[in-house]
Amino acid sequence: MKAQDIDIKDIGFLKFIGGEVLDLGDGYAQLGFDVLPHHKQHFGVVHGGAIATLADHCGWYAAVSVLEKGFSAVTIEIKINYLKPARDEVLTAEARVVNQSKRTVFATIEIFSKDTLIAYATGTYHVLDEKKALNCAKQ
Repeated sequence: MKAQDIDIKDIGFLKFIGGEVLDLGDGYAQLGFDVLPHHKQHFGVVHGGAIATLADHCGWYAAVSVLEKGFSAVTIEIKINYLKPARDEVLTAEARVVNQSKRTVFATIEIFSKDTLIAYATGTYHVLDEKKALNCAKQ
């Protein structure tokens, strides 16, 4: 699936958390969301789970942007380093594919609050044949 083949309107959970795709290219994705009260934890900063969700989605979009039509991916591993608390109104994430094989795609993801890097993540995504995956899901 190439970047131009991805339906950015079909975003399900990303839309639920208030996220959106800001930019998408072959091996690159940029996503973001406006920080709302439900994204914050008890100290008033953005919850690590909200940051992780943004990072995972961003890495996934970058990963699927390099796949041939008829293939998709699922996350098999994600690691996040939280560097600074996020207090601003908008978070953005940028992901870049670093390595691709027949079975996996590896991406790096940087998460920003304004111009400040607040988290760094890496994600590994398993490549799936969409038809086979759908058949397995039905069983």
